[in-house]
Amino acid sequence: MNYRFLDLDSLLQVRLNLKLWDHHKPIYGDVTNLAAGITNITTLHLSPDSLESNKKKGWQVMPLLLNSCPNLHTLVFKGLVHRVTDKCGDACACTPNNKHNKKMKKKSKVISCLWTCQVKVLEIVEYGGSFQELKQMRHFLGNLESLETVRVGGIDADNTIFLRANLLSLPIVSSYCNNIHFI
Repeated sequence: MNYRFLDLDSLLQVRLNLKLWDHHKPIYGDVTNLAAGITNITTLHLSPDSLESNKKKGWQVMPLLLNSCPNLHTLVFKGLVHRVTDKCGDACACTPNNKHNKKMKKKSKVISCLWTCQVKVLEIVEYGGSFQELKQMRHFLGNLESLETVRVGGIDADNTIFLRANLLSLPIVSSYCNNIHFI
């Protein structure tokens, strides 16, 4: 399914929670046109299903979203877990072992979409603390140079001390961001 969206220039805040179902089976579509149409937004809320627009592509749309939204200052994720694929792009921390990624690592510096985006507020809702989520948080904190505020919510009460310690030990590349806030 291919979506077509026009005249979205006046949108400042977008909440994407896309998932299509047909007789209790998910249908995957291409949200590339939607991502290209929301270029003036300042706040973006994403559900995991919105990023998984195609079960074989993973977070492929993330670099497009970040590169096409120069005014994006607040990025909110409802969970960080996703399918690891070879098409996730450079917004993701996953690196499957395949020939394509090995070739990419050998090339000289590849500019990450995270380095150039102006996100100042990163909020993660429903953070579970899995190894993959911690790896993704390390990737975000290590690459978002304009980051000022990080908010993490949904930490399970049984693991609060452990999960907070893990997150607080991550290096933060932005000199404007001094701490992680738990909500």
